[in-house]
Amino acid sequence: MDILQKERKLKELQSKIEELDNVELIKKIKEEIESYKNEAMSNLTAWDRVLLARHQSRPTALEYIKYMFDEFIELHGDRLYRDDKSIVGGIGTINGINVTIIAQQKGKTLEENLERNFAMPHPEGYRKALRLMKQAEKFRRPIITLIDTPGAYPGLEAEERGQGEAIARNLMEMAGFTVPVIAIVIGEGGSGGALALGVANKVLMLENSIYSILSPEGYATILWKDATLASKAAGVMKLTSFDLEEYGIIDRIIKEPLGGAHYNREETFKNTKRAILEELTELVKLQPFELREARIDKYRNYGFFQRFNYDNLGGVKR
Repeated sequence: MDILQKERKLKELQSKIEELDNVELIKKIKEEIESYKNEAMSNLTAWDRVLLARHQSRPTALEYIKYMFDEFIELHGDRLYRDDKSIVGGIGTINGINVTIIAQQKGKTLEENLERNFAMPHPEGYRKALRLMKQAEKFRRPIITLIDTPGAYPGLEAEERGQGEAIARNLMEMAGFTVPVIAIVIGEGGSGGALALGVANKVLMLENSIYSILSPEGYATILWKDATLASKAAGVMKLTSFDLEEYGIIDRIIKEPLGGAHYNREETFKNTKRAILEELTELVKLQPFELREARIDKYRNYGFFQRFNYDNLGGVKR
């Protein structure tokens, strides 16, 4: 039974209360619900966390922005082609600190998702993000990115307009910024589409978010020629926040309420805001060149770390 099935059972138990007027019986069912919730929502599998990261009720980037930032002025367009609504960007303040915010935005309804292209950016989305990040560099504003995408849009028109080049340029330019950069994976962190906003001094993940080279369905299709084995793939991909923290890929896990971020949005937003402020407080103490060098060293060391683990897992030594 996966997390969504457990959630449905929980709702069935909660619906029983509405049909009762016996105080003692209501109390008993509430205790049963609490007991079941504590049991069912703990010890989640990697696939459970994939489902939670994609949950329809999971808070979107704009909800985080509305709660965490005192002010937010959205800016539009890449000045080359058009405004890509799958990426939201602008200027805001957090506890009096001026920052640039860039986020991948999913929709809540089919219409919203079509408008936002299911949070799968086109090249112009990444170029808009880069334009705003360069502006932040010029005016010495820290950059905060919120990552939530299945991946960059793989359509023909995106490739024609230079999708690969746009992502690669973001990686190169972000590595060289001399202002603090904090990236937070709030839902799905899919492939280069996520990494294009993820070259940061500090990479944080919500507890039930995921960050991987491709989707579990894609992994299962490549490895076993069967997308229905996605749950099995999730278990071996090491895509959860706990796996990635253990491997040193991310710096911090932000705790979610029991059952996922959608069970208590305010608690999730508070935890995220607190984590950002704590990391920002430390990063602003560094000199510009220290921020750049620390970020470059962080990503250079990934290769050494991965090779070390590969060798120690029985791979061929180089």
